[in-house]
Formats: sequence, C-alpha cells, structure tokens
Amino acid sequence: MTTDEISASGGSGRPLRWLRWVYLALAVAGAVLPWLANLAFIQDYGASFDIGLFVALANANPAASSLSRDLAIGATAVVLWMVQESRRLQMRGLPWVLLGCVTVAFAFGAPLFLYLRERRLDELDRIS
Repeated sequence: MTTDEISASGGSGRPLRWLRWVYLALAVAGAVLPWLANLAFIQDYGASFDIGLFVALANANPAASSLSRDLAIGATAVVLWMVQESRRLQMRGLPWVLLGCVTVAFAFGAPLFLYLRERRLDELDRIS
C-alpha cells in the first residue's frame, strides 16, 4: 500500500467510511429502479406477475439473453461469496439480504450486503 493509499484510508488500510453510504445509496437505487421496470411490466402485461412471461421476455433476443445469463451467473457467484463472507465475519442480517435479492432485486441485495459488511468491518476495527 502506498503512502497516498494509507492516508486516503485514514491510515488503517480500510476504505474511507463514506464508502458504506455509497453502498447504501446503491441499495436504494437497486430497489427502486428495477421495481419501476417491474411495475411497467405489470402495467403492460397484466396485474398478476407472470414469471414465465417475464423470463421469456428476458430471453426474447440475444442481447436480453446475454444480460439475463450474465446476471444469473454473476449473481450466483456473488451470493456464494456473500454467504462465505458473512460466516467469516460473523455478520448479522444475511437472511434479510438473501430475501431482498429474491423478492426485491439482486441490485438491492448485493449493495445492501456490502453496506452491512463495511459496517461489520468498522465494528471489528473498533474492537481490535
């Protein structure tokens, strides 16, 4: 780590405290923006959320298929890491994060996990 990196991190080797708030803001955006699209889907295709139609439309062309597959593979890898990391750090809240990934959006759950992780790392820094 360079001298500039150490001074930017407050000398602890940890990122600046503001990073956790960026993650929280991204979690909020990750909850709102996908659900705006979900609401538009419901408005266009009927009040019941037809998951089969949703998946079919998410794979309607090669570009959509690419994004869907990219998200599925990337999200799977990140969820596995989140489970391991939360165990390693003895974090609280993982069930809520995983529930948020499934019911709200992965774009909500992943930044929420990063926020909680930063908060836990700050707690561990204070303890040691």
